[in-house]
Amino acid sequence: MEQLEKIKHNFLKIENTYSSYATRSNKVIRFCPIVDDIRAPFFRDVDRIIHALSYTRYADKTQVYSFKQNDHISERMLHVQLVSKVARTIGRALNLNCDLIEAIALGHDVGHTPLGHTGEALLNEISLRELGEYFAHNIQGVRHYMEVENHGEGLNLSVQVLDGIMCHNGEMLSNIYIPAFKTKEEFLKQYHNAYHDLKASSHNHPMTLEGCVVRISDIIGYIGRDIEDAIELGLFERDELPSEITAILGNTNSDIMNTIILDIIENSLDKPYIALSDVVYQALFSLKKFNAKNIYSNSMTKEEIEYYRMGMNKLYYVYLEDVRRHNIESIIYTIFLNFQCPRYVDFTSEKRMVIDFIAGMTDDLFIREVRRITK
Repeated sequence: MEQLEKIKHNFLKIENTYSSYATRSNKVIRFCPIVDDIRAPFFRDVDRIIHALSYTRYADKTQVYSFKQNDHISERMLHVQLVSKVARTIGRALNLNCDLIEAIALGHDVGHTPLGHTGEALLNEISLRELGEYFAHNIQGVRHYMEVENHGEGLNLSVQVLDGIMCHNGEMLSNIYIPAFKTKEEFLKQYHNAYHDLKASSHNHPMTLEGCVVRISDIIGYIGRDIEDAIELGLFERDELPSEITAILGNTNSDIMNTIILDIIENSLDKPYIALSDVVYQALFSLKKFNAKNIYSNSMTKEEIEYYRMGMNKLYYVYLEDVRRHNIESIIYTIFLNFQCPRYVDFTSEKRMVIDFIAGMTDDLFIREVRRITK
């Protein structure tokens, strides 16, 4: 026992070097207590996330481009790893809790549907029509870890990690990120409100400085890499990038990431916030606009979107009917509901079960199912 206590101390002694603004292990908040072991609490959250079945499915989920015959195009798994690496680099430089950062980063996109943001938009249409509630991948991520994963028992992640996932919205760029401390009750209120007021929820601030680091790192993790993917696919040439942007950020993913990371570190060291300089912020803002016009709006054709809209709606109604008829031969039972605990099955609406199932699908499974019901 004495030896185990010494090992546990080794896990925690790094916290003596933390910034006064870092989140320490003794501040961890959980909904259910757990028995301590040698690991620091946020380190345990990392373990729970990477050993969960949903982490494996990252490997076959779209980042931007779906079903491209090119092994060098990013998938969701690579994106979360890039975000984790970027965020831990910033966190280490600022003497923050890198275990907490890693847990948020690796878990932040678990709520993403097949087909990336296109699939998210399509499932949001279904959710609004069927449940009168918004669907957003960051909110679904919280739901997944609290109520779906681990056979419906949840992973009992810390509130700090769940909050970082909820507030990671990488589409909302700011020049400064200021944490807003919350109780577990305040976190739950924001989470439940998001289903009814998605616009307001997108402006929620993470409760920790580590969550703020992941939020800006989400942008850093995709902004340059998406350009590399677009060039790899021949959508445009590198010299077509606006010179007023590349003069500040660079024109490769490596240079773009390095410029932004160093700028954040320089402007955030020993501060209770994460900040960008005005010049880098403006260049990054302009680059996001360029990507939106030249990459994201062209990631699928209108015909492809309509095909997948039709497919997702058909799947929704097929699975819903299967649940209502208790068709245990259906795939929604054979790979999902048969493995969920009674609490999930008894207290989750049929419509919500179907949305949970579709949201958790990989791209390959989704397209196989669409082809099956439309052949």
